Amino acid sequence: MFDFFKGKRVLITGDTGFKGSWLALWLSTLGADVYGYSLPPENENDHYNLIRLEKDIHHIDGNLLDLNWLNKQVNDIQPEIVFHLAAQALVRFSYDEPKLTFDTNVSGSVNILESIRKSKSVKSLIYVTSDKCYKNNEWIWGYRENDELGGHDPYSASKAAAEIVFSSYFDSFFKLNANIGVASVRAGNVIGGGDWANDRIIPDCIRSLRNDKDIEIRNPEATRPWQHVLDPLSGYMLLAQKLYHNSKDYSGSWNFGPSVNSIKTVKELTDNVIAIFGKGVCVVGQKDNIKHEAGLLHLNCDKANHQLGWKPTWNFESTITNTIVWYKNFLNDGIDPKILSLKNINEYMEACKL
Repeated sequence: MFDFFKGKRVLITGDTGFKGSWLALWLSTLGADVYGYSLPPENENDHYNLIRLEKDIHHIDGNLLDLNWLNKQVNDIQPEIVFHLAAQALVRFSYDEPKLTFDTNVSGSVNILESIRKSKSVKSLIYVTSDKCYKNNEWIWGYRENDELGGHDPYSASKAAAEIVFSSYFDSFFKLNANIGVASVRAGNVIGGGDWANDRIIPDCIRSLRNDKDIEIRNPEATRPWQHVLDPLSGYMLLAQKLYHNSKDYSGSWNFGPSVNSIKTVKELTDNVIAIFGKGVCVVGQKDNIKHEAGLLHLNCDKANHQLGWKPTWNFESTITNTIVWYKNFLNDGIDPKILSLKNINEYMEACKL
């Protein structure tokens, strides 16, 4: 899989975001000719800035909602492979900005599909949504790719709507086109070094520890399928390769989540953060009854396991350790974030070979 990307022209929407910057760095190290299309990074310490990604890829400032500008870039770049990650990705923020969330996650996704529909160069599309696209019934078993879509909060509903848009474009335009393979992908809660977003558990923990404050959690017993960012990205990359060579058998929707053993409560995750970082106290804060959050959600990944041969490489212990050590080495020891991220990528690839 890793040799496949050498020399390939790849477009990533959302390259300035957390997942997008990790993917762009990884593909760049594999020899891909990487182009990024995204709004500029919001904060000085975003992963994109910390690893100086602009030196390794071709970045273009652009809004998904500007279809003319997006079309021009796709026409100029002539990408062979597209990873669509650009999104408004925060659940709680979607309550504050519902229209922005729907505009970005639905209309923006329509625009990327439109551009690719008109492109003659694209052979493989990975269209990223979320595990939260499923109608959450708080089941104890994982959701399969053909389970019902839905969403209580604006973010989840926008991702369900984006999946419906994808399905329509697939059936109407891509299904009978043997020259392109397209897939929507759904991943769980990803963590890793360099994430500073508000209202995400790991960045919230790190900010509290950095400022010598108690870590306050709202829903200690809520469970999530925690996985290192490199795990689902490896699945996206493997699927992109399969689509490139065999559009018929691999187009459709795919789940990429951790093993059942990596499904932990927020309290368990926080306790591990404190133990690895070497200090801190966790307290339970007041629950927000207005901004609803899921209590139980995880994915069934049998399809990816059996048909792709993909499985998560890092278990929960490896995931949380690599994540917190990244922050600890950066904040306490002043190690270059790019060195830390490349170290994670190299160690992950070595683990894949075992």
